[in-house]
Amino acid sequence: MRPAVIVEDRRLREHRDAMDDLLRTARFGVEALYRQVAGLGYVLLLTDSEGITVDYIGDQATTDHLRTAGLYIGADWNEARAGTNGTGTCIATREALTVHQSDHFDSMHIPLTCTVAPIFDPVGNLAAVLDISALQSPREKSSQYLALQIVKSFAHRIETANLIRSCSRNWIVKLTSNQALAEVDIEYVLVLDSSGRIAGFNHHGRQLLARELRVNWHSANQLLGRLFSDFFDCEVDHLTRFTAPHASERNVVRLNGSGHSLFIQVVPPASIRILPSAVHAPEASELPQLLKKVAGEEPSVQRNLRKLARLLNTNMSILVLGETGTGKEFLAKAIHHSSARSRGPFIPVNCAALPENLIESELFGYEAGSFTGALAKGKRGLIREAHGGTLFLDEIGDMPLGSQTRLLRVLAEREVTPIGGHKATSVDMRVIAATHCDLQARIREGKFREDLFFRLNGATVTLPPLRDRQDLPWLVEQLLGKRPMANGQPRKISQQALGVLSAYSWQGNIRELVNVIDFACAVAAGEVISMDELPDQVFRRPLESETGCEVEETRHSLDEAAVLREELRRTGWNVSATARFLGIDRTTLHRRMRRLGIALPPRGG
Repeated sequence: MRPAVIVEDRRLREHRDAMDDLLRTARFGVEALYRQVAGLGYVLLLTDSEGITVDYIGDQATTDHLRTAGLYIGADWNEARAGTNGTGTCIATREALTVHQSDHFDSMHIPLTCTVAPIFDPVGNLAAVLDISALQSPREKSSQYLALQIVKSFAHRIETANLIRSCSRNWIVKLTSNQALAEVDIEYVLVLDSSGRIAGFNHHGRQLLARELRVNWHSANQLLGRLFSDFFDCEVDHLTRFTAPHASERNVVRLNGSGHSLFIQVVPPASIRILPSAVHAPEASELPQLLKKVAGEEPSVQRNLRKLARLLNTNMSILVLGETGTGKEFLAKAIHHSSARSRGPFIPVNCAALPENLIESELFGYEAGSFTGALAKGKRGLIREAHGGTLFLDEIGDMPLGSQTRLLRVLAEREVTPIGGHKATSVDMRVIAATHCDLQARIREGKFREDLFFRLNGATVTLPPLRDRQDLPWLVEQLLGKRPMANGQPRKISQQALGVLSAYSWQGNIRELVNVIDFACAVAAGEVISMDELPDQVFRRPLESETGCEVEETRHSLDEAAVLREELRRTGWNVSATARFLGIDRTTLHRRMRRLGIALPPRGG
């Protein structure tokens, strides 16, 4: 028989601080549940995912007995230390259950009955366990059936409330099979990012999606990132008709797999708040001039730009993803200068370049004399410098974890307290973050805070690598237009040279393209850049993984290129018509054109 393990106060504070946001939400549910069972001899415990009790409510008259039994704040219910018990088994199985009297491993716990239910975070990880336990109970385990249903119901309510609160900057989709109870009984809740992909769910929602895919519900990674339309007969662009005041009594969507119908309510991001100085949101066909300069006729980028145009004058945070050199900062500046904040400052911060020991003082500022080496007058910090404008957090995935915690509070409260200071200062700013990292992978590795991720990805934009873009000729034309003229004439590029650039792999993306254009302009004798005036590296092709071929030059397959070029000319450079004639799809034809260095001629050319 082992006495209950009660962790020391310092360690308990660490565990409570780590789940501070969930604790505030859960406390209301715990108190409401206790009011229903008060006087029946039950104690309510809330533990974290490691089994440490971070909150409890019990009869103060029996405190000594509760502490001895481990039914007390700070008690450690991990199975490795407490043996078989309700909380420890729930952590292991992720299932609601009852461990009744002799089911317990330790003889000290045999008089107890513990009924528990898991509480999951927005992406399906175990966040907490809700436990309703009693020091004494009837011998029959079936006596706890009602307790099991009650604790499952309250765990569901706490989990759903936490999901909606923590993901308020995303699109929230509420689904239920009972229209009459839709306002008070939310069964399934899904969180969508700005592109309509699943970014989170409550447990019932995860189980619903898992059934549709016929996968185990434990496999959250198979569900996250999939489009809403993969599961329902509704495209994401049509979800706005289910938001107030557009909603009607027939708010119904159908599951693609099972065909079952569910009633739906959609809540737009709470952060879509129009600024006082904002003008009307542009129509889908309108793009501000600066946003137009981000891409030519590249479909994936154009779709994102049209969405961004309608979010320009909101406070919604924007997360820009893409490989190094794809133009993330260029897009961030275009968003800032196209918005109502254009008269305010644009403050860029490279989170990867700042030393770890200086990043907090640079971001949050400090009071005079806060530390050795501090400026005599103190420092405002980059966050306060961004007041009234835009804070651009480049390479946010490389920010140290400690700084992420402080940044999270700034984004949540819109207040910043300088190092060494005691008074918070309000800040009004738009936050745009960018990274080349896979943030979901860094979250799994414990290197990036999940709650910070949800604060940053109010709208997510992915910039494709240059090798996958179809508007390289437009990009080249834009870059040449910004270079000095030659012999009084604007710079141009020959079709052969453009073909070489179209076939190149562009590992450095647009940043590398800028270097290539600068080189060509510097060595070109006239206004037209020929193939011979391009740098050597663009004539090399990457290894072809499917054949294991060695690196080779792009001047190849001249006969094949000539035939294909002739077919394109015959159809007036109509790619669709040429693909139909050759019996292939457009994607294959585009890939073949890139391989052979064939580019579409400029319009009107």
